[in-house]
Amino acid sequence: MRYPDAEWFNEDFWSVLLNLLDELQWQEDKAELIRVKAGSKDFLEDVQIEHTRLFINAIPHVVAAPYASVHYKGDGTLYGIIAEQTKKFYREKGFALAKESDLPDHIVYELEFLAILANEDHEGQKKFLRSLFTPWFEIFKSKVLEEAHHPYYRVVMNLIDFFTREEL
Repeated sequence: MRYPDAEWFNEDFWSVLLNLLDELQWQEDKAELIRVKAGSKDFLEDVQIEHTRLFINAIPHVVAAPYASVHYKGDGTLYGIIAEQTKKFYREKGFALAKESDLPDHIVYELEFLAILANEDHEGQKKFLRSLFTPWFEIFKSKVLEEAHHPYYRVVMNLIDFFTREEL
């Protein structure tokens, strides 16, 4: 869910994504992505535009803000109670954000944290998923799936859902 840039959103990434879809036998998703990429003059730019529309700015408002506080147990604003709970959970597990000003409940940080826990603390991962990730992700995922104009983001949402459910 990072902003797609050429440094990582490249042919190597594309190959890994398509192989993953093969492994999962998600052939329809794979075929749709291949079709859309083949028909695009600049696939990276198309994905960047959609990322900006969905997660950064759109008129009249951001379609799907990638922060737990906006979607769950809050009033739709940033840095709500769930952000504090998330930051506390990070600290308890020895995880720190690069900058103090980073918002802890951004989906990118939560997914990075879950990846670390997958290797180091399976029970901690389950607890984080149940209490802090899944409740808001379900709401967020629904918004993205409903509003995404580009199949890449539908595929990404379904992959995140698949892998986080596998861990519960």
